[in-house]
Amino acid sequence: MPVTIGAVAAHFGRDLERSLAKVERILGGAREAGCDVLVLPDATLGGYLTDLRAPDLDDLPPALDDDSPVLGRLVGLAGEMVVCVGYAERSDDATYNAAVCLSGDGVLGRHRKVHLPAAEASAYAAGDRFSAFDTPVGRMGMLIDYDKTFPEAARALAVDGAEVLACLSAWPASVTDRASRLPQDRQSRLFDLYDSARAAENQVVWASSNQTGVTGSLRFLGQAKVVGPGGDVLARTSAKGGLAVATVDVGAEIARSRRVLHHLAELSAAAYR
Repeated sequence: MPVTIGAVAAHFGRDLERSLAKVERILGGAREAGCDVLVLPDATLGGYLTDLRAPDLDDLPPALDDDSPVLGRLVGLAGEMVVCVGYAERSDDATYNAAVCLSGDGVLGRHRKVHLPAAEASAYAAGDRFSAFDTPVGRMGMLIDYDKTFPEAARALAVDGAEVLACLSAWPASVTDRASRLPQDRQSRLFDLYDSARAAENQVVWASSNQTGVTGSLRFLGQAKVVGPGGDVLARTSAKGGLAVATVDVGAEIARSRRVLHHLAELSAAAYR
């Protein structure tokens, strides 16, 4: 059955009310575009860190509990759409860079970012697992930006049965060797490369969202996209805000991709011990 997937490139800051208002507008546009699934960026609710080398620990995104009314409002806004959104999650004495997948029926799945780059570990605790979950549009999994640098992360979700992988990012341009134009930036090239590679090597549908604009010293890349199981980009945005939308018969496209070469079935797992 065809599924229409939207991946968002947009800027989100600290103000939760403004973030929610923006999400509501984006949801409206996604609904008009016929989206069944919408993937918003990492740190949609409250923005990202101000710096990766020395983040201002007095200016962190607001951390939300699992029962936060903010997440409850998103459930109400989502309706029949499956929505993935990034935020800072407070649990006991720790804060995580987290993502939640929800619909009008409630929470469908959660993920805590496992791989923490540079100084992010000074602000967040690390997650410890990759788990797929069932949704009205099929089995899905989530990663958060730097997670996609590690092939094992997406592979673990694919092995767990996920056919659609959502990667929510707040992925900036290079902080050490910044190019004058974003398309020529080294991180811009890597961002696109990882998106296509992770889709193709696992033969899954990949939805990649990202922040745009500037927060502190960080300039975000945008470049949201939907990628097919052969690694082909089906829809994408530029460095500016936008919505990449593609309609995919997920089951049929994955079956076609795996008809001759089935990477998961032919994986020699014992050789990697």
